[in-house]
Amino acid sequence: MTKQIVIIGGGAAGFFAAITCAEQNRDVQITILEKSTTVLQKVKVSGGGRCNVTHACFDPQELITFYPRGGKELLGPFHQFMTGDTMQWFEERGVPLKIEEDNRVFPVSNSSQSIVDVLINSATKNNIVIKTSHRVESIEKIENQWKVTTSNGVFLADKLLVATGSNTHVWKLINQSRHTIIEPVPSLFTFNCDDNRIKEIPGVSVPHVTIKITGTNLETNGPLLITHWGISGPAILKLSAFGARLLAEKQYQFSIEINWLSKSYESVFNQLSSFKKSLAKKQLLPNSPFEAIPKRLSEKLINYASISGNKNWADLSKSDLEQLANLLTQSIFEINGKSTFKEEFVTAGGIDLKEVNFKRFESKLHKNLFFAGEVLDIDAVTGGFNFQNAWTGGYIAGKAMVQ
Repeated sequence: MTKQIVIIGGGAAGFFAAITCAEQNRDVQITILEKSTTVLQKVKVSGGGRCNVTHACFDPQELITFYPRGGKELLGPFHQFMTGDTMQWFEERGVPLKIEEDNRVFPVSNSSQSIVDVLINSATKNNIVIKTSHRVESIEKIENQWKVTTSNGVFLADKLLVATGSNTHVWKLINQSRHTIIEPVPSLFTFNCDDNRIKEIPGVSVPHVTIKITGTNLETNGPLLITHWGISGPAILKLSAFGARLLAEKQYQFSIEINWLSKSYESVFNQLSSFKKSLAKKQLLPNSPFEAIPKRLSEKLINYASISGNKNWADLSKSDLEQLANLLTQSIFEINGKSTFKEEFVTAGGIDLKEVNFKRFESKLHKNLFFAGEVLDIDAVTGGFNFQNAWTGGYIAGKAMVQ
C-alpha cells in the first residue's frame, strides 16, 4: 500500500521536504496543503523580489552564530545539509546563483521567480499534489495515522510534516497535541526614533557603527541606515533579532548608544586633537576628517553640540573636542516603537525546541509528526539565514519521512 505523506504549508520548507521525499522514494503519495490561493508567496517577495536564497558561510560553527534562537540545535543538521548543499541543489536544477559582496546568495536572474519556478516544476515532475485554499481546521491522531481536516476536505497521513512558518492558528492546533508553544514576538524590525540629530536626513548611511541597548549586554555592529521614521540597516536588524524578547518586554520603549566610528572615546579625542593642529586654519565644516561620517550627519552632530561649523579647527576648545568625541562614540537615542522590515516579517517563537529530535526534525512526543522552518522556535538575522533553516529542515525531515 502506498504511504501517504501530508505536508501542511506551501512555503520553502514544505516544498523542499516534499521534493526530497519524492526523490528519495518514488513509492509514496505526497500532498501539500496550503491555506492561501497561491504557494511560495514569501519566497516570491523575499529579498525585494530577488530571493536571498542562502548565505555564503560554509562553516557550520560560524553559521549558527547568526541564529539568536535555534543555533545550537541546528549545528548537527548543518553538518548534514549546509549552505553549499543548497547552492548545489538549485544549480543542478538549472538555477545559477551568485554570491554578492556581503556574502548573500541570489539567483543570477535577480528574480525570485526563478526559485519559485524550480520548486513548483520539481514538485510537478515528482507528481506531488498541491492543494491551495485548504485552511487546516484540525489535526488528530487516529491509531497510527494523522487525520487532517481542512476547509475543503479530509486527509489521512502516515507521516505528517508541519511547515507553516509563523502561523499562530496552526501553533494552537499543535498545542492541542501537548506540544509547548513559545509565545511569538517580532524578531526583524527597525527602530522608530524622533531625534533632531537624524531628522531630515533619510537615506544617509554609515558603513560601520557599534550599537548597544543601554543597561543590557546586547551589542552589535555593522552598517546603519537613517530612515524617514528612525534607524534601520543590518546593525539594527541584528540587534532587533538578538534582543527580540527583551525589547518586547520593554514594549519597544528603550534607549540605544551609537558609536558612529566603532572606536574608543580616547582614540577619537586624540584624533580630534591631532586634527586641531593639522587642520588649524580650516573650518570645521565642510572639513570633517572622518570620511566614514557623511557630511549631512556631521553637520547635524556639530549643530547638536552647539559648535559653529564656521569655526576654524584651531579655535576649538578642549571642551568642544570632548563634546565631539562623546557625540561620535556615545550618542544616546531614545527609541519609541518599531516598524516591520520590508515584507520580511519574522517572529521569534514557535514549537519548543526541547520537544523535537533534530536528527530527523521529528516530534519527541508523537511518532511520524515532523516540523520544519519557522513553525519551530528558530529565527535568524537577515541575510539568507532563515531560508537556510527552511532548506536544511525540509531536507532532513523529507529524508526521515521516507526511511
